[in-house]
Amino acid sequence: MRRLALSLVLFMLLANIFIRAGAAQPIEIELVQYKQEALKIFDELAEKFNSTHSDIHLRVSSPNEPMTILKTRFIRENYPDIIGIGGDMDFSNFQDAKLLADVSGYKGLKEIKKAYIDIIEGLEFVPTLGTYGVPYMANAAGILYNKDIFDEHGWKIPETWSEFIKLCDEIQAAGIRPLYFGFKDTWTTLAPWNALAVDLAPADVCQQVNLGQTDFTKEYRETAEKIYAMLKYAEEGPFAYGYNDACTAFARGESAMYVIGNYAIPQILSVNPTMNIDSFVMPGSDEPDGQTLNSGVDLMFCVMENSPNKEAAYKVIDFLLEPENIQLYVDAQNSVPCRQGDFKLTPMLNGMRKYINAGKMADYQDHHYPSEMAVDAQIQTYLINGDVDEFLAKFDKDWIRYNRDIISKLKKYNSSR
Repeated sequence: MRRLALSLVLFMLLANIFIRAGAAQPIEIELVQYKQEALKIFDELAEKFNSTHSDIHLRVSSPNEPMTILKTRFIRENYPDIIGIGGDMDFSNFQDAKLLADVSGYKGLKEIKKAYIDIIEGLEFVPTLGTYGVPYMANAAGILYNKDIFDEHGWKIPETWSEFIKLCDEIQAAGIRPLYFGFKDTWTTLAPWNALAVDLAPADVCQQVNLGQTDFTKEYRETAEKIYAMLKYAEEGPFAYGYNDACTAFARGESAMYVIGNYAIPQILSVNPTMNIDSFVMPGSDEPDGQTLNSGVDLMFCVMENSPNKEAAYKVIDFLLEPENIQLYVDAQNSVPCRQGDFKLTPMLNGMRKYINAGKMADYQDHHYPSEMAVDAQIQTYLINGDVDEFLAKFDKDWIRYNRDIISKLKKYNSSR
């Protein structure tokens, strides 16, 4: 009997081993995403995915200095399956290097607002027939304002540039600072610059310049003049204060308005959690109905061309695009979803909602600028010295210098058509 019992135990152990060996192991999908501030929500979404999928295991990496890490991995041909990146020059370079899979056949793309697909396709150096990212979240930039101060004085939201300047004069006459900038951090100069440029310059101005059809001296002059005109309504010495200073000052009621994007809201609320904030689109033009929301793709998912598990990668993106999961992300990050649907946005974007719903938006101009050109620093220098002709001439000269390869590729593309 003892031998029989031992034999049965041995049989059961061997059977268990064979069953385990025969069971299919889940496919491992690695998603590397660049938004450190979204680490917590990504961990939550990964845990939710893994608890509901036995055939796929999702591993999310959110490294410090994500672009440096990704570029190093690409050099070593150590590719993740999916990358979560923004719609900027890094995406353009990855797409140009043929690292990204064409997702134009992915069924989930039909659920994405066309305006955001157009935005990422507009980032391509040379036009292609494919689509190389699935837009997930967008941001919106313009003007945040202190709703309590506006309500107290009965100030109305301006819809033209003339009305905006008149409002700034009224606010100043009431003994309140109209605007805060924080231009010590050079990147903050891009917030008003981009918000004005979407009204005053063609959305594809960079491509037009690359084709030799126009120049920035012509297309950016009005943007440059108007951003300079706004300085008279800002804090004294705007180049002595940085982004954190500006968020803190606005949160404490030191200005009625702050020219920035929705990405600043969490920082502002960390100083004043009960602040009553709303927003409106920067009215850069005096044309009737001429205003456009400055909105870009803050996060998209790109499937890597070399991924051996594309089908499983698409299932992960399917999960992330489910409305309840999008809402989880929106609630956590105060973001704007790129998917069509009736999502609950933060009330702080109420003033921009009609533009978001209508898809009346254009990308950030700086998403087309090479980092080597340091346009933010050039704008800061111009705002300090006020020489618009010198600024625009340098912009044109540097553009050709830093975009020579792209210009050459585009000319070659056009000559072969």
